[in-house]
Parts: sequence; C-alpha cells; structure tokens
Amino acid sequence: MLRRPIACLIAAILLALSWFAWPVAADQRDERLDQLFTRLKTTSDPREAKAVEQIIWHLWMDSDDATVRQLMRDGVTAMSRQQYDVALERFNRIVQHAPDFAEGWNKRATVYYLIGNYPSSVLDIERTLQLEPRHFGALSGLGLIYDAIGRPAAALRSFEAALAINPHLSGARRRVQELRRQLRGRPT
Repeated sequence: MLRRPIACLIAAILLALSWFAWPVAADQRDERLDQLFTRLKTTSDPREAKAVEQIIWHLWMDSDDATVRQLMRDGVTAMSRQQYDVALERFNRIVQHAPDFAEGWNKRATVYYLIGNYPSSVLDIERTLQLEPRHFGALSGLGLIYDAIGRPAAALRSFEAALAINPHLSGARRRVQELRRQLRGRPT
C-alpha cells in the first residue's frame, strides 16, 4: 500500500532534478543539492532516503568537464577492481586538472585509506570538506580512519557529524553507539 506513494515521491525527486532548464554544473556546487539535503535530513522513509542519497552521490560524482568524467569513471572502475595504483593515478589527475572538484579529492582519500596511507587520506578529506562541508561520505571516512588509529573520541565526533547531515547512515549509527559505550566513563 505504501509503495505507490513512495514511488511517486521518488519520481517527484527525480523530476525536481530536471527543473532547471539551463545547464547546471553537476558537482558539489549543484543548486539541486540544497533541496536534496533537506529531504535527506527530514524523511523518515528508508527507501526514500536511499534514493535521495544515490542522487546526491550521482551529482557529486558528475562534472561538466568531459576529462574529469572519464577520469572518474576510470578511477572508480580501477578502485572496484582493487587496482589501487591505477585508481590513484586517475584521481591524482582529477585533483590536478580540477582542484575545486570535491569528489576527486574524496575518491583519492578513499584510495589512500584502502592502501593504509591514513595521513594522506586525512589531508584529502580535509580538502573535500573545505569544498563540500556536507560530504557525509568524507566525514564517515574520517571516522573510519580515527577508529583505525585508535582515536575513538575523534571517530565519534566524525561519525556524529556525518549523521547530522545524513541520519540514515546505519553503519555510522551502529559505530556511534559502540563508541559511546566504549568511551563511557573515559575522558574525551
């Protein structure tokens, strides 16, 4: 019974993305993101939240620059195949070619995290957050790094910041609960 209204709502969100008749740079500066973040924060429906989150990721990863789009596709493919050296090279090229494109920095941070280069990952996350302070993926990644290096209070703050933007991150929510239990009674 609820599926029909949910489907209509998701269709409305997708339609909202096409409201603008003029070209819009699809990246962290996309004007449609404000409305999507508001919806992400206010919806109580997990399916709608997932759909909105996917649209946000799509907008973040897109660029009006064909070179950046191709490098992003190649880098993501290489990362999914665990070809981290290839992925790193593609994301290096993105951040050199388009230093104001937040997702290039975020993807490179992810590769650095996957290869265990946490200091470089943190630097790239910081740059991502300068360009897109609402980047819940970067904040979650920062939480994972702080968790991995034994800084539970910093991890907790990062995961809580991600949840303040996207309250539907179930993994971050679970980790917040675990970290709170772990830190109970300990100075932060």
